[in-house]
Amino acid sequence: MSGHRLQDVLHRVREGRMSVEKAEAEIRGFEDLGFGKVDYAREKRTGYPEVIFGLGKTPDQVLAIFARLYEKHGRVMVTRAERETAERVQGDFPEAEYDPMSKLLTIGRTERRFAGTVAVLSAGTADLPVSEEAARTAEWMGNPVERIYDVGVAGIDRLLAHRERLQEASVVIVVAGMEGALASVVGGLVRRPVIAVPTSVGYGAHFAGLTPLLGMLTSCASGVTVVNIDNGFGAGYAASIIQQAILEG
Repeated sequence: MSGHRLQDVLHRVREGRMSVEKAEAEIRGFEDLGFGKVDYAREKRTGYPEVIFGLGKTPDQVLAIFARLYEKHGRVMVTRAERETAERVQGDFPEAEYDPMSKLLTIGRTERRFAGTVAVLSAGTADLPVSEEAARTAEWMGNPVERIYDVGVAGIDRLLAHRERLQEASVVIVVAGMEGALASVVGGLVRRPVIAVPTSVGYGAHFAGLTPLLGMLTSCASGVTVVNIDNGFGAGYAASIIQQAILEG
């Protein structure tokens, strides 16, 4: 914390405009809630506030973290949020939006808007939950998003019909299950970063996403980067970091 910010915090405490507990959290950069530590300084370090991973947390725990982050940043995202959690949060924050397909719960979004577009492709309709997690994450983080869905390699003409749109995008996210071949094909069509997301969609030898994961990792197309199985959020976040680097570079 800079000397100027520290003085500002101390002045607010002296004038009764800030509690000692909040001043401590401001100075340390995080607040200890007992069950978790809320990282208030993450936005300054990375460009984006902490995002809450909803899976495994109780609705009350998510609400407590949500309230602190909203007070600090004015915007919050929860990933893998079940409906019960969403309803608990919306009870206190009715303006929060829940999308049952992507399981994202959000309120507000960054004021920054990138010029470049993030294209999100899905190989099939069964990949849409992960695709929407990626697309909505990228939108929340300030990106214009183009959705190009159900363009898997089994019907290659569906993909080639969108070739011009792909080449105009700044970053391309490819979401695919089965053998994951779509990422390699797209990687050979564009001169942009391609972020591949393997999904747990496929038959038995697909091994719940391991087959497309290994296929994408061994892609013969240069420039393909791979995130973990079903990690649409990670892909949307990575695309946003790339966009941020372009803007600030």
